[in-house]
Amino acid sequence: MFFGVAHAQQEITGVVSSVEGELLPGVSVVLKGTITGVSTDFDGNYSIQVPGNDAVLVFSYLGMTTQEVVVGNRTTINVAMVTSSEALDEVVVTALGISREKKSLGYSVSEVSGDAIDNVPQENAMNALSGKVSGVAINSTGGPGSTVNINIRGASSLSSDNQPLFVIDGTPVISSVNNIGGVGSDNKADYGNAISDINADDIASMTVLKGASAAALYGSRAANGVILITTKSGKSKKGLGVTINSSSVFDIPYRYLDTHTQFAAGSRPYTEDNFPSNSYGAIIIGETSSAWAGPALDQGIKAIHWPYTQQEISSGVPVARELKSYDNPANFFNTAITTTNNISIQDNTERINYRLSYSDLKNKGFIPNSDLNKHSISLNSSLKLNEKITVSSSLNYTKSGADNRPATNRGANPIQALYEIAPHIDVREMRDYWLPGYEGLLQNSPYTFGDDPTETEWNNPYFLANEVNNGFERNRFYGNVKGDWQITDEFSAMLRYNFDEINESRETKMSKGYTGDINGAYGIQDILSNEINVDFLLTYAKRFNDWDFSVSAGGNKRTAKSSSVSNSTINRGSGILAPGLFTLSNIAPDNLNYVSIKSERQVNSLYGLVSIGFKDMFYIDATGRNDWSSTLPDNNNSYFYPSISSSLLVNKALGLGGAVSLIKLRAGYAEVGNDTFAYNLQPVLNSGTSWGNGSLLSVPETLLNPDLKSESQNSWEVGTDLAFFNNRLRMDFTYYESDNKDQIFPVDTPVSSGFGSRFINAGLLTSTGIEAGLNATLINNDDFRWDMGFVYGRNRTRVMELADGMNSITLWTDAKGGAITWLGEEIGNIVDRALVRVDDPNSPYNGWPIIDDEGFEDSDSTLEDENGNRVAPIIGNFNPDFTLGMTTTASYKNWSISMNFDWRKGGQFVSQTHRYGESDMHTQRWLDGLNDFSDVGDVPTYIKNNADQYLSEDGDFYVLVGGPTAEAGGYPVTEGGITLNDGVFMPGVQGEYDDDGNFVATAENLGGEGTVYTRYQDHYGWDFTRNATFDADFIKLRDISITYSVPSKMIQKIGLQNLAISLFSRNIILWTKADIGIDPEMAFQQEATTQGSSGIQFKQGIERFNVNPWAIPVGFKLNLSF
Repeated sequence: MFFGVAHAQQEITGVVSSVEGELLPGVSVVLKGTITGVSTDFDGNYSIQVPGNDAVLVFSYLGMTTQEVVVGNRTTINVAMVTSSEALDEVVVTALGISREKKSLGYSVSEVSGDAIDNVPQENAMNALSGKVSGVAINSTGGPGSTVNINIRGASSLSSDNQPLFVIDGTPVISSVNNIGGVGSDNKADYGNAISDINADDIASMTVLKGASAAALYGSRAANGVILITTKSGKSKKGLGVTINSSSVFDIPYRYLDTHTQFAAGSRPYTEDNFPSNSYGAIIIGETSSAWAGPALDQGIKAIHWPYTQQEISSGVPVARELKSYDNPANFFNTAITTTNNISIQDNTERINYRLSYSDLKNKGFIPNSDLNKHSISLNSSLKLNEKITVSSSLNYTKSGADNRPATNRGANPIQALYEIAPHIDVREMRDYWLPGYEGLLQNSPYTFGDDPTETEWNNPYFLANEVNNGFERNRFYGNVKGDWQITDEFSAMLRYNFDEINESRETKMSKGYTGDINGAYGIQDILSNEINVDFLLTYAKRFNDWDFSVSAGGNKRTAKSSSVSNSTINRGSGILAPGLFTLSNIAPDNLNYVSIKSERQVNSLYGLVSIGFKDMFYIDATGRNDWSSTLPDNNNSYFYPSISSSLLVNKALGLGGAVSLIKLRAGYAEVGNDTFAYNLQPVLNSGTSWGNGSLLSVPETLLNPDLKSESQNSWEVGTDLAFFNNRLRMDFTYYESDNKDQIFPVDTPVSSGFGSRFINAGLLTSTGIEAGLNATLINNDDFRWDMGFVYGRNRTRVMELADGMNSITLWTDAKGGAITWLGEEIGNIVDRALVRVDDPNSPYNGWPIIDDEGFEDSDSTLEDENGNRVAPIIGNFNPDFTLGMTTTASYKNWSISMNFDWRKGGQFVSQTHRYGESDMHTQRWLDGLNDFSDVGDVPTYIKNNADQYLSEDGDFYVLVGGPTAEAGGYPVTEGGITLNDGVFMPGVQGEYDDDGNFVATAENLGGEGTVYTRYQDHYGWDFTRNATFDADFIKLRDISITYSVPSKMIQKIGLQNLAISLFSRNIILWTKADIGIDPEMAFQQEATTQGSSGIQFKQGIERFNVNPWAIPVGFKLNLSF
């Protein structure tokens, strides 16, 4: 701030706020070209004298873009300041909480302001990073409370979940994504990762340390990057203030899984003229059939179908009723409602500042009886004991829970049960989900008339939603207490105690009647996680003429403990004894399963940092950290992580000015790593069932390795930051490479060893990537400002080495293929078995698919040859080719609008939801994919003339000609003496090879003589992964917000300092290339156990009934302060 005296000719007054409407105290307002200036008061007000209309006022504020405004003939000038993540003198938080000028850094760092995070309220604040930070991929596995998977610069490990380290106000916090649990067969509930506990309203900023150079000071925890979260404090404003935020969001479903409503349940499209004879003289719908290829709906056809009236059941005489279609997803799913209320009190005096906040979130989900509740309390305080010593603390408590987290995946998932209901049944008829006379014992589900209703194989979605309850309560207390001592002007010391404790209780209540556990199930689990970090840092900093010099040294002791105790029924056992009573005493002793797990680990660390700057234009940093981990053997438990980085401000070195604001070159190299899980060195015996008066003991399936060492990552990056036209145009570019070696993962062992696998150090993953950003202030005048920004990212990771004898690594399998990577190939590749084609250059049928005698395609299940080389075709990769995000913000007077777009280009995913649905003819895509050749004339000739489309390697892989009805081009097929036009055929040729390897054709399967026709419902290629593989491209308008800030003159009369009203929405534009009603971003399959070598409960690139409806959220937010 500058203060001076000017010869006043007129007085200018006004209010300065952020574009989001928050009043800004302490903004510097300077008369350009002079030292005359003032600063805004607590309410953002200012008053300054200017000499005339040509005067220019300069408004500047830390973290905001400086604005210059010509006075003109105005006496009141209100200014809305925009957060600038690229300001030349911007200060960002780096490793260990050290604040640095961004221009001095030799590595890529991205910062997102709290306003950008909370502009559109999110239940999980991490979702707000989507599309805003290059190189960061964020995937949510479901609705509120579900796990959010975050990946920075691709996978670095084959044995971990590849999640970044989260540090909140200097406190490293626990955030594993392995939180799938539940009791009972196929009951997999997602309880969400703990990072969602942080209240978005408390966040001041997030800083993403992407590369090893940025994160190396965190040592063995930094291999996957670091996200630093700084919470709001009382320092931002002088004096006492109260802020209240309230928001409500209504998520209105509008699109569902792409199922058809054309046919009833059944295997053949009978009509009233051709149905099989029966004693009732009417079509009987086979309700137990999983196929939707029965009689046509909405065509006036009458049939006997569920539900049956009590009179029908009593008399044994059913009544045929007209078959109609119902929109069951729309009738089942609710409009989800989320309300969030937050209040904060803050004060800032000469010695003390604090901010105390409370937040309450309540959610009712799409699925009936699903919910989430969260209460958060945060206290951020600082006390200046004297001129040299300051004590501060950040204390946070969160209580979150739900009465029911619905199951995911298959089995107890209500969404699976919903989409298995044939469209001739109205799901609303199933709301009374107990079978009459069997309340508390059996479900009321569709069954064929005359069958025993107690033996139904179908789950009622309302039963699963209401009688399979996965409740939980998580209490979390985390934060730190810190002391800072400025010993001299150059020398300072910091000591900090950090803690994070999670106490979580889970309870599953599964009533009798669930088809997976007909006798019901019950279980409780108590999970405790505790981590304590004690760290210190000594710093010496001094400027010597043109040189800036800083050196820091410190250490950390990390102690982590966890335990889990569970008591539950055994899956598919005798369940609970008395129905509806959920206590451990209601479980038979021989059906009670007790599990206790305990884990402890400790890591001791020492580290140092040296930073040198020359003339504010050249900087070099060097760091070193050594960790000693208890999870590794004594001879391998010490590992050192160095880094070095530098930056050069070319514009200063060359004296460039004018349009050039910044030309910065940067480069960095670092080594980081990753240790292993606790108790991965020495085996222990597992306890088993009782035998007589003793218990059985067994060895674990995996042989542990006492000689393991840490995984290591060597990484380098180069980049540039550019700014022009007084910082109105800003660009950045980064290229990076990293080698991740000594991977810790299990490999198969000979059966004779008595173990299935063993842990080893082996393998090398090599990652390369490009990140770029472009930001521009397009318009900036007195009343109107328009900013736009783009972020681009592309990453590729290849498996360059594996263990001796290993040629591939499997992440997951599907059908006969899956996500399998061979040496030299990219992580994420999806392979499939090959369709067998004629391999005879002398044959006119060379390249044609070979069809067997029953009319089905032939396939080759071989994935690799005898030398271990891949022969299976690659049909996709679950990683995108690139991602591109765009944000734009515009403000006009008291109005502002912001939007965030996200584009994922390329990549594929496998939908097992569609695999199950298409195999039973549920999907509209399956109907649309059939070829109706009824009007092409000579079908064989037509196919031959279009061989590139129907027969060649480059054409459609899986072609079917025909349909489920005559109107759809179906061919006659006779079964049970009834001929219907529901036949299809697959184009190809029948034949075999002779002894000389020549292909001898016996018939062309082209719709002419010799063609084998099969029923439409019989012809789904279960053996092929590609039948369920889709493009993962999408474009999303992730969020949009319109805000009106009420002028201060209007609200000061009622004692308010600020009042802003916002209308917002999310994903109101959602385009997917697949166009099947599934969001590719949710292509994660949740499993109860860790998968393959990945050590994670989520399979990336594949989903199974993870298909919440698409919704348009309509949200309102009120922000006021006084």
